[in-house]
Amino acid sequence: MSYIYAVSMANITYTNNPKLNTILNDWPGNMLANGRFINPNKRFSGSFKKFLQWRFSKNEKQEAKKNDTWRLNVRSGNEFLLNDTDKLVWLGHASFFIQRNGVRLLIDPVFGRISGVVPRYSAMPCAAEDFKNIDYVLVSHAHRDHCDKSSLQKIFALNNATLLTSLNTGKLVSSWVSGLAFQEAGWYQQYNLPRENFRITFLPTQHWSNRYMHDINKTLYGSFMMELDGINLFFNGDSGYCTYPKHIGELFPHIDVAMIGVGAYHPPLMMKDVHTNPHEAVQIFHDLGAKTMVPMHYGTFDLADEPLGEPYRVLKQLEQEQKINGLLRLLEVGEVMDL
Repeated sequence: MSYIYAVSMANITYTNNPKLNTILNDWPGNMLANGRFINPNKRFSGSFKKFLQWRFSKNEKQEAKKNDTWRLNVRSGNEFLLNDTDKLVWLGHASFFIQRNGVRLLIDPVFGRISGVVPRYSAMPCAAEDFKNIDYVLVSHAHRDHCDKSSLQKIFALNNATLLTSLNTGKLVSSWVSGLAFQEAGWYQQYNLPRENFRITFLPTQHWSNRYMHDINKTLYGSFMMELDGINLFFNGDSGYCTYPKHIGELFPHIDVAMIGVGAYHPPLMMKDVHTNPHEAVQIFHDLGAKTMVPMHYGTFDLADEPLGEPYRVLKQLEQEQKINGLLRLLEVGEVMDL
């Protein structure tokens, strides 16, 4: 893959974390322009004009959404935290608990409402206080439905865990958590982990990142490849459909499980560049060449115009039509998936 870009913007620089290994010899680092990260393949195209067009246009799915009573099933209880078996547990939205050979990881933990405001439509299977002996917390980007201040403060108060995240996001979280141990990575960089046969690599997505209107793309966004003692797990983070998964599949040709977002995709006017619908998510799964697909980013928060249960129904239909080349695991919240 070539990394030569035609860029007309002034003040372009490249950055990464010099303390971490970069797995691509020809990767110059993440592009910055005036202190903001740039996706070299597709610039963030959000605008206030587009937002207004969305908010004041008719939602063609409004009636179906209003009448949709579907909800995720939640398996309540903390039993999955009380034994040492290898497992993956979906906690709703993009939050996961993973345990592998005694190492415990949390990904994008959001335990309540988003910033205490946006309601949940699926409860957590257990309390935040039940998560003990967590070794690593992975945060893909700074958006509030993935990087929740209250949840992260609770986790780091209860655990001597290390945060693995993107460039500048560790600094953000460390302003909330005193004495936080963290590592920030650019794309194609591996975190420094002491355990042999445990490698976690930060990889590209087509997305964006912010907390407020003034800090758009001042923090990086991305995905995670977790190579954990012979099991390879990929967390796609937030992304529109793009060429990155195909390249990731070439770099990591033996992916056992891919966690891929399938919700918050309508209308395409606003969402297509940054989220995938179920059909696009299945294509990402195929591009990766993974064995098992675990859908996420649906059913917990109402973030777009499609009905809450539409992603689930579309995926079931694709499965019945045998259009998914691999195993589809539509997990319930709190369901244990053995690794």
